[in-house]
Amino acid sequence: MQKLNHLYRILATGLCFVVFGIGAVLLSVTVFPLQRLFICEPERRKQRARHTVHLTFRFFIGLMRFVRVFNFDFAAASTLRNARGRIIIANHPSLIDVVALIAMTPQADCVVKAQLFRNPFIRGVINSTGYISNSDPDKLLDDCAASLQKGNNLIIFPEGTRSTPGEPLTFQRGAANIALRANRGYLALYIRCQPSTLTKQEQWYQVPASKPTLAICYLQDIQLTAALQQNPSPALAARQLTRELQHFYQQAVDQHGFFET
Repeated sequence: MQKLNHLYRILATGLCFVVFGIGAVLLSVTVFPLQRLFICEPERRKQRARHTVHLTFRFFIGLMRFVRVFNFDFAAASTLRNARGRIIIANHPSLIDVVALIAMTPQADCVVKAQLFRNPFIRGVINSTGYISNSDPDKLLDDCAASLQKGNNLIIFPEGTRSTPGEPLTFQRGAANIALRANRGYLALYIRCQPSTLTKQEQWYQVPASKPTLAICYLQDIQLTAALQQNPSPALAARQLTRELQHFYQQAVDQHGFFET
């Protein structure tokens, strides 16, 4: 029975990946063109597209729960539901972290890798929502600050990529630069995936022996200190803030853990 259950979850995981890809293409060729046709104002059109992705990802999370690929424990859902104009940061243990966060967060904006704009499955989604490209670092900072001013919630993983199981966290300076440019603190979340799955080192079919649980909880608000805001060197301030964030999250990992290997 264990082997049959494991085989079933491999097949169900493959089904979810197929549904995700087909869904992205269908949105790109049906829903988003209709929104462009009937909504003339560009910013309102982007907001509608983001809300569409929010609802679609909620459906996708429900699908994964229904086919018993994942258990979900979203203790942070009520906090995210009421968030407006916040920089939302989290550690990044699995591939579906961003799907879960967008499913819980209204008007979520994201920083996306430039190469994803060329991905045939999701480029239509990215272009329609106006998600921010990381291709130009200076423009990225201005775009993030402008998005926050409009009341969007900006989701950022300070690691820049998924965590490596068993290794210390390593943060990039992007999240710090954005906060300093926008003069805003963070809404800090903690993500735990147990047992570990869909990491950067694993293929989709490498399903764990038992069904994983993805848990997301609220840690705290993190405000920028006066010393950081008044630092005459943005580079030094970003470096210091990055060290502080990395230390904060490493303590959370050491205390709670997010991998079971």
